[in-house]
Amino acid sequence: MEGFSMPAEWAPHERTLMAWPARRALWGDLYEQAEADYSACARAVARFEPVLMVANPGDGRRAMNACGTGVEVIEFPIDDSWLRDNGPIVVTRADGARLVVDFGFNAWGGRYPPFERDADLTRLLGDHLGLRRRASTLILEGGSIDVDGAGTLITTEECLLDPSRNPALGRSEIEDTLCSWLGVAKVLWARGGLLEDTDTDGHVDNVCRFAGPGRLLVQTAPPDDANHAGLLANYRRLEGATDAGGVPIEIVPFGVLPDAWFRGRRLPVSYLNFYLANGGVVVPLAGTRSDPEALELLGGLWPGREVVGVPGGTLAFGGGGVHCITQQVPA
Repeated sequence: MEGFSMPAEWAPHERTLMAWPARRALWGDLYEQAEADYSACARAVARFEPVLMVANPGDGRRAMNACGTGVEVIEFPIDDSWLRDNGPIVVTRADGARLVVDFGFNAWGGRYPPFERDADLTRLLGDHLGLRRRASTLILEGGSIDVDGAGTLITTEECLLDPSRNPALGRSEIEDTLCSWLGVAKVLWARGGLLEDTDTDGHVDNVCRFAGPGRLLVQTAPPDDANHAGLLANYRRLEGATDAGGVPIEIVPFGVLPDAWFRGRRLPVSYLNFYLANGGVVVPLAGTRSDPEALELLGGLWPGREVVGVPGGTLAFGGGGVHCITQQVPA
């Protein structure tokens, strides 16, 4: 598409986009805790780069008071607050031009109506940022993909081939659309996501993340974990994979998966749902004994970046994590 491509998340950012908790029925009696955890994430990211927080009309003051002066707040109508999935994906070109790609959004296969305001948010944010926009008919959430910035994209069959998204499209047609709109040349298909990630049909950003050119982190779990078989299937499928240039990808197993429970159910907390800010790695914490080990491992994988942990349990109760509530705007 006119020479545009999606940069890797570790490329320099102009800012980060977020959205303030909006769907009160989702959070119930945890709404105020959700606000506290969203603001903690925003403040952590703001240590490294500017943050623009979208709040529903009337909620802006509440968001500003919680986030502090380091976070800019604007008011636009929104239905929910997972901006990774319905926010703008900004692609860039070698001459410095930027373009907003506006994929279709149907709230994870129609699970959470209404979603019309969220489906329109990319248009509003693109105008606010002063960026040209092009709309695609493909239904796609940002958390369902990850790119290496050099032509390779990874996703899961569980999500992108789910008939609730694009029932008329097969694998090859989806691949062609991704390559055309995001400037990639190769699509890797993992099998699926975490068992507990039922809201998104297995987003890839919980189980597979690029960690630099030619390196892919793949979540694994011990044999007594219910996720073991599915994650092992991902790992075995990706072993021996090559990137868009035909170079073998280094598959790095990430064996720390928290066993966090709340109100009788296991939460879909994944340390791989981190967000790369300029000079920082913001990581969702589970509040379990595995948190320190995960932070240490991620610090080793991202030398030169400061690793910051923020509360992730309530976010997971709502269905996501740090990566799910953030979206980068490349510089």
